[in-house]
Amino acid sequence: MFNLFKKIMPKEERFFDLFDQHAACLTAGSQTLRRLLDGGPDVARLCQTLRQQEEEADKIGHEVLQAIRRTFVTPFDRSDIKGLITSMDDAIDQMNKTAKTVLLFEVTSFEDEMRAMGDQIVKSAALTREAVPLLRAMRLNSTRLNTLTAEIMQLEEQSDHVHEDGLKKLLHEHGRRDPMAFIIGSEVYSHLEKVSDRFEDVANTILGIVIEHL
Repeated sequence: MFNLFKKIMPKEERFFDLFDQHAACLTAGSQTLRRLLDGGPDVARLCQTLRQQEEEADKIGHEVLQAIRRTFVTPFDRSDIKGLITSMDDAIDQMNKTAKTVLLFEVTSFEDEMRAMGDQIVKSAALTREAVPLLRAMRLNSTRLNTLTAEIMQLEEQSDHVHEDGLKKLLHEHGRRDPMAFIIGSEVYSHLEKVSDRFEDVANTILGIVIEHL
């Protein structure tokens, strides 16, 4: 009887639209972050752009949480909806924290490894943007979703290696001669690595949702 009741109750289908919009914000934010890592006179402006993109993503995330409260029938479990939008929001929040660190320390030039990590973040965001709409028909798209989430996890692992290489290079070049440069550089590396970690969280959340509904 309860299942029949659920079928006849109106569903809030906007969840998927909001997920798509947030994934678009993630993609835009990752591209801004990558341009920022090219350095030069536009760094401060790009940090401001990234802050605005993060604020837009926050609004979408808030709308999702409000929709959970007012909707009787959701496309999948409420805790999964909250987990997905929270993990996505954490990813762009961490991008913004990277930009804040850059502004705080007035960094205008970046290491090659930092740019490589930025490239990996852009790829992770693109994979996330492809994956999120597939949740509308997750059983039909389960194979592709498994592939996409695995690729995001592989990118996170690659980012770990680049992070380690970058820190070693930074220590060799600045460790004793310019300790402050090492401290600042390691902070930037740390934030970039956390962005990749947050995308891994997104991938794990998507994978968990798919497994639960197979």
